[in-house]
Amino acid sequence: MFRQTLIAAAVLAAATAAQAQSATYALDPTHTFVTFEIDHFGTSTNRGRFDKKEGKAEFDRKAKTGKVEVTIETGSINTGTGPFNAHLTGKDFFNAAEFPTAKFVSDKFSFNGDKVTEVTGQLTLLGKTNPVTLKASKFNCYDNPMLKREVCGGDFETTITRSQWGMSWGLNFGFSDNVKLIVQVEGIKQ
Repeated sequence: MFRQTLIAAAVLAAATAAQAQSATYALDPTHTFVTFEIDHFGTSTNRGRFDKKEGKAEFDRKAKTGKVEVTIETGSINTGTGPFNAHLTGKDFFNAAEFPTAKFVSDKFSFNGDKVTEVTGQLTLLGKTNPVTLKASKFNCYDNPMLKREVCGGDFETTITRSQWGMSWGLNFGFSDNVKLIVQVEGIKQ
């Protein structure tokens, strides 16, 4: 009986220690940006960003696991040009009136040591969901001297084929189907 109690206590202590390593991080909107780049007739690159986004991540460096959920308001697109913003939020592209958000959800993190190297998940846009892998070009955690909390984040990017989500306007006259997404993200430990 004593031995069974001791084993149960050891299992409980191990489970508690494993759970203690996982932490939740709220995305910091002042250090999180979702931007895009798309070729414009092989001449220049159109760029823009989404100004409104929110999300959270769970991260466990020791177990090498994580989860992330990011929601983007499609109507918050900002290219610096009002008429272009209006076209992008309209039915030809993001159709923000009918689909006000896009969402990325993942529970698959890949690591090299304690650094996240990529995050694989599902991107839902225009009512369609497809797999996306974001590759990290930077990843780090640090103790923020102003917040007095740990902050983790990095720069991630991928290239998507927009027609997979039904966004095909302009393909017939030379606009690129490939869109580069760049996600600069920092999360504050809660």
